[in-house]
Amino acid sequence: MIKFPYGIADFYKIITKGYFYCDRTDKIPFLEQSESQLFIRPRRFGKSLLLSMLENYYDVAQKDHFDTIFGNLAIGKKPTPLRNSYYILRWDFSCVDTTGDADYIKQMLFDHINCCIEGFILYYRDYNLPEVKINPKNAISSIKSLLNAVRMTPYPVYLLIDEYDNFANTVMMGIHKDKDRYNALVHDEGILRTLFKAVKSSTSSSGFDRVFITGVSPVVMSDITSGYNIAEDIYFKKQLNDICGFREDEVSSALMEIVEGCFLETGGTNEPVEKTNEAVENALGMMKTYYNGYCFAPRLNQYIYNPTLCLYFFDQFQERCEYPRKMLDSNLATDESKLEYIADIPMGREIIVSMMENDHCLEVEDLSDRFGIREMLDESFKNNMFIVSFLYYFGVLTLAGETDEGELTLKVPNLVMQGLYVWRTKNAAAGTSREG
Repeated sequence: MIKFPYGIADFYKIITKGYFYCDRTDKIPFLEQSESQLFIRPRRFGKSLLLSMLENYYDVAQKDHFDTIFGNLAIGKKPTPLRNSYYILRWDFSCVDTTGDADYIKQMLFDHINCCIEGFILYYRDYNLPEVKINPKNAISSIKSLLNAVRMTPYPVYLLIDEYDNFANTVMMGIHKDKDRYNALVHDEGILRTLFKAVKSSTSSSGFDRVFITGVSPVVMSDITSGYNIAEDIYFKKQLNDICGFREDEVSSALMEIVEGCFLETGGTNEPVEKTNEAVENALGMMKTYYNGYCFAPRLNQYIYNPTLCLYFFDQFQERCEYPRKMLDSNLATDESKLEYIADIPMGREIIVSMMENDHCLEVEDLSDRFGIREMLDESFKNNMFIVSFLYYFGVLTLAGETDEGELTLKVPNLVMQGLYVWRTKNAAAGTSREG
């Protein structure tokens, strides 16, 4: 049986314990071409696993385990000179509590960063780091102390920031009720802007030698752009279209193993090839309808499958030798606040409803990679580019080609997204109309 890493984002565990993994280590040389990068993908699309892979590849403490971890992977056969040459500092902003006011969120962010620095000190305790002073009330001071200590050692720091916009997006979902709380985080001397100014400063002073940031959309980064404007946007790069997600040949190969295992389990050891292929094609057709359809690079026309949903399907299919009763993994389901937020953005509800009436497609001149919350909420913007771009980043829409005039065509990627966002938003709109 195949061990599917459903719900597991620990690269070391996946590789050393023999879990299913689609090798993306061949992307590492391309990622090394710039030192500070922003990578955007929808939620539940394998961003944390990508960071875990980078963490294991560059971590100096994993040097003696390189062959064990990467020996059978693409990068193991031709590693880059930077392998295992960094201390790794990793922040995960999805852990930051957003239930309080701006001051409370600031302290929760500081607590998270300080906790990560304390873990860093313990993990690298054998590397003769000078003393690092943790400031409970000011994590930026803690960062400076850490970097001062690191400069006294042979290795620089690679900073990995997972879900950089998670807690800000959570606050943003309630922006129609409380704009001030979001603005207090990202504008003027807000904590996010201040933090990223400190990161930017540290990248130019032998502190953070490399930075890799993941998130769901560039909205928050746009709002703090004066604080951090040095990251290269790599989310449209065609070389990285499939860095997160599964290609169809990989999905088909996994299904073949599952189907063959199911035939063996039921005693059908000599099932004809035609029957096996038919079972695989039927399962692939089901998965294509519900999980496929994502393209993140204009003009590429290469579609990939949502990895979280695929692993959910594989796991259920292999265990029962039948399709899951529910095709939607509950972990991907949106909450009501996000649905309400998308529908309430100016033109948001109208755009989604119009898609249902136009064969699920939209045409726009281009996608915006830099737009803040003010542009999205400003009624005076008649161009729908901001909201369409926002829906694209959140995975509600995906690229579907170009028109003869060079405009981008976007569509709802699959049945899951239709059910999560489009149909529910249209029904909400219909209900509002009836009430009116």
